[in-house]
Amino acid sequence: MNFLRGVMGGQSVGPQPSGAETIQKLCDRVASSTLLEDRRDAVRALKSLSKKYRLEVGIQAMDHLLHVLQTDRSDSEIIGYALDTLYNIISNDQEEEEQEENSQKQMEDLGSQFTEIFIKQQENVTLLLTYLEEFDFHVRWPGVKLLTALLKQQGPQVQQVILVSPMGVSRLMDLLADSREVIRNDGVLLLQQLTKSNAAIQKIVAFENAFERLLDIITEEGNGDGGIVVEDCLLLLQNLLKNNNSNQTFFKEGSYIQRMKPWFEVGDDNAGWSAQKVTNLHLMLQLVRVLVSPTNPPGAASSCQKAMFHCGLLHQLCTILMATGVPADILTETINTVSEVIRGCQMNQDYFASVNAPSTPPRPAIVVLLMSMVNERQPFVLRCAVLYCFQCFLYKNQKGQGEIVSTLLPSTIDATGNSVSAGQLLCGGLFSTDSLSNWCAAVALAHALQENAPLKEQLLRVQLATSLGNPPVSLLQQCTNILSQGDKIDRRGSKVQTRVGLLILLCTWLSNCPIAVTHFLHNSANVPFLTGQIAENLGVEEHVVQGLCALLLGISIYYNDNSLENYQKEKLKQLIEKRIGKENFIEKLGFISKHELYSRAAQKPQPNFSSPDYMMFDHEFTKLVKELEGVLTKAIYKTTEEDKKEEEVKKTLEQHDNIVTHYKSVIRIQDQELEELKKQVESLKMQNEHLQTTVAQQVSQIQQHKDQYNLLKVQLGKDSQHHSSCNDVAQMNGVQPEEISKLREEAEEGKRKLEWLEEQLREKDSLIETLKLSPPAVGTAEESSQTKSGLEMENELRREVETLRAQIYMQTTEMATLQTEKKELLQQMSAVPAHVPGGTKEAAHVDGRTVALLQETKELKNEIVGLAEERTSLKQQLDSAHSTVAILQTEMNVLQQELANSKKEQDDLLVLLADQDQKIVALKNKLKDLGEPVEDEDDTESGDQGEDDEEDGKEETED
Repeated sequence: MNFLRGVMGGQSVGPQPSGAETIQKLCDRVASSTLLEDRRDAVRALKSLSKKYRLEVGIQAMDHLLHVLQTDRSDSEIIGYALDTLYNIISNDQEEEEQEENSQKQMEDLGSQFTEIFIKQQENVTLLLTYLEEFDFHVRWPGVKLLTALLKQQGPQVQQVILVSPMGVSRLMDLLADSREVIRNDGVLLLQQLTKSNAAIQKIVAFENAFERLLDIITEEGNGDGGIVVEDCLLLLQNLLKNNNSNQTFFKEGSYIQRMKPWFEVGDDNAGWSAQKVTNLHLMLQLVRVLVSPTNPPGAASSCQKAMFHCGLLHQLCTILMATGVPADILTETINTVSEVIRGCQMNQDYFASVNAPSTPPRPAIVVLLMSMVNERQPFVLRCAVLYCFQCFLYKNQKGQGEIVSTLLPSTIDATGNSVSAGQLLCGGLFSTDSLSNWCAAVALAHALQENAPLKEQLLRVQLATSLGNPPVSLLQQCTNILSQGDKIDRRGSKVQTRVGLLILLCTWLSNCPIAVTHFLHNSANVPFLTGQIAENLGVEEHVVQGLCALLLGISIYYNDNSLENYQKEKLKQLIEKRIGKENFIEKLGFISKHELYSRAAQKPQPNFSSPDYMMFDHEFTKLVKELEGVLTKAIYKTTEEDKKEEEVKKTLEQHDNIVTHYKSVIRIQDQELEELKKQVESLKMQNEHLQTTVAQQVSQIQQHKDQYNLLKVQLGKDSQHHSSCNDVAQMNGVQPEEISKLREEAEEGKRKLEWLEEQLREKDSLIETLKLSPPAVGTAEESSQTKSGLEMENELRREVETLRAQIYMQTTEMATLQTEKKELLQQMSAVPAHVPGGTKEAAHVDGRTVALLQETKELKNEIVGLAEERTSLKQQLDSAHSTVAILQTEMNVLQQELANSKKEQDDLLVLLADQDQKIVALKNKLKDLGEPVEDEDDTESGDQGEDDEEDGKEETED
């Protein structure tokens, strides 16, 4: 202890030991001391020396410090000192600013070496993760800093250890919920390092509710007005979302895009933005761009674009776009963000077209932006952003392309001159003396014509007034005039930039538009100019111009319809061979794709250039060059006969394709009709099955009723024995008791029979109604068999009704017999003397009983009359059902005939298609013999299957 006090207190007694000796003694004390207090003081001393003697402490004390972490877990103070010491050894953040560059590099290597030693034993990282669960501030905070330093030095290795550690990532996510802001903020920095370039950890962190927690922190800190904590959270969100489709989908489906809207709420007074606010808003805009980046899958980007429109985020961005006082870099990034939010999304593009700037009078936002693009006083990055915005607005937007081109047509130009249109701004930039404005306007106008042949033809109508007294010239002619003047006009900027822009516009305009090619060739000066440019041996800086001139001349040959006699395909090829040479022409054409700036532009859609001198190629134009380069090379080497044969083959193939397409559409329609008929057949089959089940149930119920009737008949025979008590009374009055009992039994039995018959008639009536209401059967043999079974059921029902009629007739006869017998009995009863002793009461009883029987007989008679009427109605219903069945049978025959005709017609079409396929195969073989590329049958079929897609989808496929 006294020795440690001497070291810490700076005593000057005796010779002073060196730093290495002191560190060695402290390490010995840590290893050998049995008292915890001694070890704690030694570790604290090592911590104080670790910054100055980083190498010595790292070499001598690391093992001892790791041993302390393993054995002294109960003492938080010594654990905290040990973690701080390890952090000082591994981290490079503590180095002094005055160190030289080479010394700094050595220290970085030192930290990396110590980190490698630390993570060599994976148990060390696992032990460190357990200390992060400790709530003690003096343990948890040093642990967070140490793990962050390890990730900075050896990120991938530490990530793998944490990834395989049980609940490793979940433990780190708990840091975001710590109530102490220091630990929470350092936890954000730790997760930044943890999630770098590791998709698996990014997914785990995202599903551990990281988005919710980070957005809550940003809201608590004040959104864009917050401090550096907001910046750290935004950087972590970018790590989680960038190039991670799974997390982007989770972010969108979790409705987190809606929570981004308050970030972009700006007031009217935007003066005096702090540097931190500018940084925060810049990162927020970049986060939006991560979700809608053109490199994302189209479906994911499109869903995010729609979500941003519906939640009002696009509206907020457009508000910033049109606001005043916004810093230039924020405005530039906002333009880029709006560009990607509307790119390829028709709904967002339509909304952007409706946005107006807050001016008097109001102007469309697209016009205000174009004014900035053609203004050479604006910053270069801002002009590039506006060009990108204009390109994204026109991407897959034929409606927007038409609106831009319409502002150039004579019928739509504002004669009053009170407002400036987009077309006028583009023409102004195209013909200005600023080469950068020339290039931007030319490329913007080329995007208005991209994959839109009708607009290319419409643009030929545009006439420009050059000067007073001179007739107007077409836009195409004016472009070629400026192109031919070359460097004669004094321009600001690059010498070749204007010509490159004009050549890009002309190549885009003439490609796939024979009418435009004819107009171009009609000017006799154009072809000599192009051949002269290609044939000359110019410097390296002119190679791009020569290559583009070769491309334009090749397009004039490939898309030439031979309408001009002097400039037919063959004559132009002969001209190239005489003045340039085919090999030289192909070499000059290859200058484009071999240029370094061409490769840069082909990488991504955004025009991102470090300076105006590098602005040469456009991303969409590189696609056009890639598409045409091989085609034009083959077209130059073809002979006249090959061209004619190719034209004939193309026409024949087009005719056959049209025929095949027609028959395929017919077959497709028939297939749809067959599918509908099959669905109807299935539906009717199910209904018929249900009907058969119902009929079977009815038959079963009828049989049950018959059985019940027989059972009741037997039971009634037994019940007749209980009425023997009336025999004596009947004998006393001179009436046979057997006759009275029999009369009563027969009356009751007749009543029951009538009730049962009435019930059976009601059931038959309901069954017939069900048969009448069931849908008619159509189409197949199965249904016809079901219809026949329905007819057999109708016949069976008819037979049962006839049986019922016979039973009713028998009951009526029996009732008449009973009535006659009752009259005879009444006559006998009236002849009995009234003074028979003891017989007065019995006679009165018999009289009452007889009257009751007469009343019941009368009621039975009325019921029989009603049954007769129901029988007549039932007969009429049976006749109606029979006629309905006949009608259904007729309809079924007609449908069967139509189905047979349809199948016969389809067989004829299939035979015709087979013949056409054989002819096409023969023609393709001829093309192959001629050395022409022939599309595979799968490509043709895929093209046929995609004929119902939108027009813009077709254009992108061709592109």
